[in-house]
Amino acid sequence: MKHFFKIFFISLSILLSVNLSGTNARRSYFVVIKTTMGDITVKLNNETPIHRDNFVKLVKQRYFDGILFHRVIDNFMIQSGDPDSKQRVPEKLYGDGGPGYDLPAEIVPGIFHKKGVLAAARESDDVNPLRKSSASQFYIVKGKVFDDEGLNTQEERVNKRNKALGIEAEYKISKERREVYKTIGGTPHLDTQYTIFGEVVKGIEIVDIIASVKTDKNDRPVQDVWIISTKLYKRRK
Repeated sequence: MKHFFKIFFISLSILLSVNLSGTNARRSYFVVIKTTMGDITVKLNNETPIHRDNFVKLVKQRYFDGILFHRVIDNFMIQSGDPDSKQRVPEKLYGDGGPGYDLPAEIVPGIFHKKGVLAAARESDDVNPLRKSSASQFYIVKGKVFDDEGLNTQEERVNKRNKALGIEAEYKISKERREVYKTIGGTPHLDTQYTIFGEVVKGIEIVDIIASVKTDKNDRPVQDVWIISTKLYKRRK
């Protein structure tokens, strides 16, 4: 009888584990980033689970509360996530802080740098050839609209950079992706270079507002813009 119950409970544990894994696979994570300019809601990608789970962990720790958007470039992106910027020292250049660890790249070919995507910042290729991500610093793409000639130039730029790292696969912007870059816009020269782990689903106008603020020579907003708080919620697919 004891043997029967032992087998029963082991089987039950395995069944529950499988069911829970299935539930997690069907769950989507959303984060509301409350800024001094308004709220931005992002959906995290399940295709990049390491970055998704790390971002969820930091949100639960309230890690981002009080952190500046320390680098803002109109028609490009807005960047945040440096914990040192909570000090908000006037005119100081931020961008080197983090939790003390990096994340392995999760660059998914089908996910690209259209306007509104959430991606991980990182060190440059010359010191970071594996393209590991900062564990906390992220950017949201503002980008711009391109024509075909401009997109051809971006293809050449990406392929040249990849070739320098010994990456032989040729980067081509598909017809469908070109249509997005020609209408919605984005930053195609970052494709295959950085991990995209989410996308804005509400509040893209706030991204536009932040991207348009006046900045200093280091691309830091003259009037500080920061994250007041972040809030996580989940939704079943």
